[in-house]
Amino acid sequence: MKCCLLYCCLHPEDYCIPKKRLVEYWFCEGLLNQFDRISDAQMQGDYIVNSLLSACLLERDGEYFVKMHDVIRDMTLWITREFEVTENNFFVKAGAQLCEEPDVKAWERVKRMSVMENNIKVLKETPKCPNLRTLFLGQNELKVISNGFFQFIPHLTVLDLSRNFGLRVLPKGISELISLECLDLSATFIEELPIELKSLTKLKMLDLSYMHNLRKIPRQLISNFVKLQIFRIGRLRNGGYGVDNVLSWGMDKLIEELKGLQHLNILSIPIKGMSSLERFLSFNLFRCCTQALELSDFGVKVFNVLCLENMEHLETLEFLNCESMKEIKMEKLHP
Repeated sequence: MKCCLLYCCLHPEDYCIPKKRLVEYWFCEGLLNQFDRISDAQMQGDYIVNSLLSACLLERDGEYFVKMHDVIRDMTLWITREFEVTENNFFVKAGAQLCEEPDVKAWERVKRMSVMENNIKVLKETPKCPNLRTLFLGQNELKVISNGFFQFIPHLTVLDLSRNFGLRVLPKGISELISLECLDLSATFIEELPIELKSLTKLKMLDLSYMHNLRKIPRQLISNFVKLQIFRIGRLRNGGYGVDNVLSWGMDKLIEELKGLQHLNILSIPIKGMSSLERFLSFNLFRCCTQALELSDFGVKVFNVLCLENMEHLETLEFLNCESMKEIKMEKLHP
């Protein structure tokens, strides 16, 4: 519980921390009693969040978010400086208005690092960080990450690059992160996932939400992540292209690769058209693990929502570009 509390200080002051993402990061970090499955770990994660809320070490911010009071955050940062120096060293410059990456000498021995919510545009150094497990780079202005940046960070477990709207390309050197278990690329402008990601065989979480510019995922990339438990992908603005691209024909080829991931526990995915939905629902794995579903371009006048009745973990259902749909029914399909 102490480790989970200290983890929260990686976020900036007054930051709204999504509870679900926080627990998923804890899981990938191995902070939740080494649970093997996110479905098992979530119960303990929720218990820890509620315990921290009851102790006033975290504050509620609506139903889905928590915040850390400035005084509590200062206390946790002080703890990381005074008591965790030997084995759990933190480097936190979140929301510090940085325009350049910090001097690599300042963080070469740390275990957890956060420079999120700054104005950093380029990562050009080649840091040597043998102990680094956590790296928060989200909400910067990143445009370039050098090929050598990830070369000597062999134990990195969680990498958050989310909400870097200028980031269009991942460096090939990301293949060096062979210990990575969580990769959050949500809300970036990356157009293509490099095949070099194939070496990240320990990946448990991959978030591609709100990546509207994504046009290519190489074939046999997603299916290579045999330990993947959490996968999110959002609606894409442009169709894919090329025979070596699972996005070339909607999501059908991607679904083919996902169906072989037997550890998949949480899935968010857009589905285009009724025939694709019927095929998607024919796999028990997807019925059991889908948490969010976005349905678009359904050329039907009436949609019977009870065709989704066996999706026991579905939390969000969204309809887009379904102008011909006049009615959503909830009727039993068979008497």
